[in-house]
Amino acid sequence: MDKIVILDYGSQYTQLIARRIRELQVYCEIWPYHLAGHDLYDSEIKGIIISGSPYSVTDEKAPRLKEEVLAVEKPILGICYGMQLLVNTLGGKVVRSHSREYGKSLLYALEKKGIFENLGSEMVCWMSHGDSVKELPEGFTCVARTDTCEYAAVRDQKGRIWGIQFHPEVSHTPLGQEILANFVFNICGCAAQWTPDSIIKQQIQWIRSEVESGEAVCALSGGVDSVTAAVLTYRAIGNRLNCIFVNNGLLRKGESEQVLSNMRALLGKERIIYVDARERFLKELRGVLDPEEKRKIIGRVFVEVFEEEAKRLGEVQYLLQGTTYPDVIESVSVWGPSARIKTHHNVGGLPEHMKLTLIEPLKFLFKDEVRKLALELGIPEEIVWRQPFPGPGLAVRIVGEVTEERLEILRDMDAIINQELEKSPIYKKLWQSFGVLVPVRSVGVMGDERTYKYVGVLRAVMSEDGMTADWARISYDTLDLIARRVVNEVAGIGRMVYDITSKPPATIEWE
Repeated sequence: MDKIVILDYGSQYTQLIARRIRELQVYCEIWPYHLAGHDLYDSEIKGIIISGSPYSVTDEKAPRLKEEVLAVEKPILGICYGMQLLVNTLGGKVVRSHSREYGKSLLYALEKKGIFENLGSEMVCWMSHGDSVKELPEGFTCVARTDTCEYAAVRDQKGRIWGIQFHPEVSHTPLGQEILANFVFNICGCAAQWTPDSIIKQQIQWIRSEVESGEAVCALSGGVDSVTAAVLTYRAIGNRLNCIFVNNGLLRKGESEQVLSNMRALLGKERIIYVDARERFLKELRGVLDPEEKRKIIGRVFVEVFEEEAKRLGEVQYLLQGTTYPDVIESVSVWGPSARIKTHHNVGGLPEHMKLTLIEPLKFLFKDEVRKLALELGIPEEIVWRQPFPGPGLAVRIVGEVTEERLEILRDMDAIINQELEKSPIYKKLWQSFGVLVPVRSVGVMGDERTYKYVGVLRAVMSEDGMTADWARISYDTLDLIARRVVNEVAGIGRMVYDITSKPPATIEWE
C-alpha cells in the first residue's frame, strides 16, 4: 500500500497532517525526525512530509535534517519549520523575523501547477512562524508569496522538493486539503487505497499471519476499540479467540453489566469470559498516590489476571488489545523517553515479563478510522459512538489514592453528569465528558449545618481524535442543573467546578 511518511519535529499539528492525508484515503505514518528504527528506502513510501517545530532553525540545538531524507530522492514537502529546515540545509538563508506572523494571510500563487494546480491565483492561508526565508538555495524558485512573506512557497527545479511557510492542514486554510492532495497524488503518485474495506482485508490477513496456530485472548473493555479489535480478530481466526472481560472495580456505574450484555449479543455467550477482580486491583492500589505508579500497577495486575485466565483456556499464546495510534504517539515522544507525557495503559503499562505475545491490529488507526471500521464490520452504533474511556478507568479520575468510598462517590457523580448531558444538544459533539474527584475538602452549608466535603469536577471536551481538545461550551442551565443535582444527591460532594482547560496545555484526563 502506498505510504506517506511525516517526520515529526515536535509540531502540535503533526497528527493533524496525518489525519488530513488519511482523509484522502492514503496511508500515512508519523516517524521521529531522527529516524531511529525506520527505513526511508522502503518502496511503499511515495513521499515525505517534514513537520513544523517549536524550535527555530537558527537555534544552535535545533533538530537537523538527516542525510537519508535527501539521499532517498523521494518527493518532499516541508511545512513551516520543515520548509526553513530544507532551505537552511540546502544552502539558503533563514533569519529571525522582526515580529511573529500569526493568523490568516492572503496567498498569491505565482504558478498554477504542482501543489497549486487548479487552485487559482489567490487563496487564504494560515501562518504561524517567527522565522522567514531570506535567500533561496541554488536551483530553487519562489512559487507563492503574501504581503508580509516574500517566500511563502518554494520548489526546486525538478518539482520534487517543496516548501510552504503556511499550514495547509488547519481549517483556517480553506484550500489546504487540495494543496495536500496535489502533493500526495500529482507529485508523489499515490493511489487512494486506504479505505475501511481495504483496511479490514489487510488486517485480517495480517492477524492470520501473526496467529497461525494457538489461541488468542482479547482484553475486552466494551469500548469501540477493543470491540472492533475483537470482531476483526474473530473474523480472522474464529473460535480460537476468547474474550476476557475483567471487572477491575474501576468501571463506571452499571458498566460491567452493560458490557457483558452487548458483547454476548455480538460475539456469543461462549466467547465471553467474565472475571471479577475488583478486590485484587483495589488492594494493589491501596496507598498509591502517583498517577504513573497507578497506571503501571493496573497494567501489571491486568496482565497477571489475563495470564491466569489464559492458563485455564489451554494453549493460549496471544493477547489482543485495542491500542490506537494516539496511544502510540503519546507514549513514544520524538524527543526521547524523558519527554513522555504519560504511560498509556495499552502501551507502556505492560510488564517486560509478560508471557503472551501482543496483537494490536488497530495500533496505526485514529479513533475516527476505528469507528469507520466498526460500522463496516456491522458493530451497533451504541458501541461505535461510545465515548473513549481510559484503560486505568476511574483510577485516573480520582486524584491521589483510589478507595472504594471515593469510587462510589465518583460513580454517582459521573452518572448524573452523563444523564444531564445526554439531554443537551451538545452531547453528540462531545469527545469525552466525565467527572473527576479531587480529594480536597471544601467548606459548605446545607440547611443550618456546616459541611466539609470533596470537590467534584466536570470535564467535557470537543476533539476530532483526542490529540488536541477544546473545552465544551455547555449551557449555563445545564451546568447549573448538574451542579445542583450532584451536590444534593451525591454523598461526599460539597462543591462542583467546571474544568475549562484545553489540550494542550492540559491533558484530557486529570492523571
